[in-house]
Amino acid sequence: MYRNSPRSLAEGSTFEQRTLETDRGRASRQPTITVVVPAKNEADNLRAVLPTLPPVHEVILVDGNSTDGTVEVARQVMPDIKIVKQTRKGKGNALACGFKAATGDIIVMFDADGSADAREIPAYVDALINGADFAKGSRFIKGGGSDDITLLRHVGATGLHVLVNLTFGQRFSDLCYGYNAFWTELVPALGLPDIDAPVPPGGMIWGDGFEIETVINLRMVGAGVQIREVPSIERPRIHGESNLRTFKDGFRVLRTIVSERQRATALRRRGATVLTTTTAPAEQVRRPSISA
Repeated sequence: MYRNSPRSLAEGSTFEQRTLETDRGRASRQPTITVVVPAKNEADNLRAVLPTLPPVHEVILVDGNSTDGTVEVARQVMPDIKIVKQTRKGKGNALACGFKAATGDIIVMFDADGSADAREIPAYVDALINGADFAKGSRFIKGGGSDDITLLRHVGATGLHVLVNLTFGQRFSDLCYGYNAFWTELVPALGLPDIDAPVPPGGMIWGDGFEIETVINLRMVGAGVQIREVPSIERPRIHGESNLRTFKDGFRVLRTIVSERQRATALRRRGATVLTTTTAPAEQVRRPSISA
């Protein structure tokens, strides 16, 4: 695990400065877990994916106006699933809607297409309960891997995470991967677009699209939280085709890196509130069981 130097929080954030007592409070309780699953026309995949999830506090399906019976299938497979309708288009907006609805102590970001392995969830939770603020999945560290990434995407992903490491002074091994988990109390620090904001004419709100994973990574860096990379194996989509577009979304991620660097610089100049973090002592940490 590595610790980022304290950086600025999102402007207007209500997240208060952390202390050692906060970390001790985390370690002394059994955390409840919310799994947020953004989905659009993933009915066939959900039949296979939802039964693999462990018992947790809640599973939130964020539906992107599906037309294939996604919501109906989800309720059939998991009757107690919580359904949220996203307010605009894009994966970023879907996740923001899910984050706002979450009531668990920990949020796990989980794709609906079958590419994420639910058996890895305990490793993410363990990382958090043992001192991390943000457990970031990585396909490119020991124990990780991908059965889905193409050579072109691999080269692009490597170039982007190297650029981030040079620009932000980090040691990321993977940037463009959406299997992550974090403490719910950190949501305000992300400064994501208001889910009730209107759609601008002829476009999307920045942060509503596939750039969301990079936005979250870099804003966690900007908040100075403790980040631990967790090895993860990306599996192929079970049914259907991905909405990811290599060049279009790659340039969108590149733009995100530039804009987030400018944002961090501007916040530092304005002297925004700094988040400080301290890891709870190991003897105070107990390993969680994944339960409701």
